[in-house]
Amino acid sequence: MRFIETLKTEHLRLPEGADIILPEQDDAELFTVFSGWVFRYKELSDGRRQILNFALPGDLIGLQASLFEKALHGAVALTDVELCVIPRRKLWQLYEKMPEVAYDVTWLGAQTVALVDENLLSAGRRNAAERIAALVASLYKRMETLGAVRDNSMPFPLTQQHIADALGLSLVHTNKTLAKLKSSGLFSIADGRLTLDNPRAVGRLAQHFEKDIAPRPII
Repeated sequence: MRFIETLKTEHLRLPEGADIILPEQDDAELFTVFSGWVFRYKELSDGRRQILNFALPGDLIGLQASLFEKALHGAVALTDVELCVIPRRKLWQLYEKMPEVAYDVTWLGAQTVALVDENLLSAGRRNAAERIAALVASLYKRMETLGAVRDNSMPFPLTQQHIADALGLSLVHTNKTLAKLKSSGLFSIADGRLTLDNPRAVGRLAQHFEKDIAPRPII
């Protein structure tokens, strides 16, 4: 932890909606989410957006941008966020001086890819209800590992547009499917929180809850 502190140069506080990384940015830094939610995205020239994944506290943002010449995606603060900044020029010091920490960084990068893989499975093979259930199940389990679940309830700052953009659904289809799942008693959303009313049913629909989340290193 002392070594990581020597790499960290700044502790940023950014408001909801702030750009953290811009697509094609050539000087993006490496960030650790200290608090709040972030999403990574890619966008077509006509403005259509695909959310790649949601980053929660402890997750890395910008590893690809730090290794490549330009960022291949953008990143936006979904809520007010706090970020720890590690300059990209210092990234190689991890591999030179602290290989065990470098391995943790690589693990976190691989975990991000795994989340995107799961989203690709949803977009390619799950129907609309299964996609939303899988997203809810994944976020719920990740928040649970952070100790952010109380009485089956967790913070849920996503709008229907975020859900649609993450799952490749139209906004209308997202709205109708959410209403159907809520009326079925699977979960409820109110005041920025999601309550899982029937975890087993959500798990069966998503085919996700049976998957354990591997212990995550802290950077």
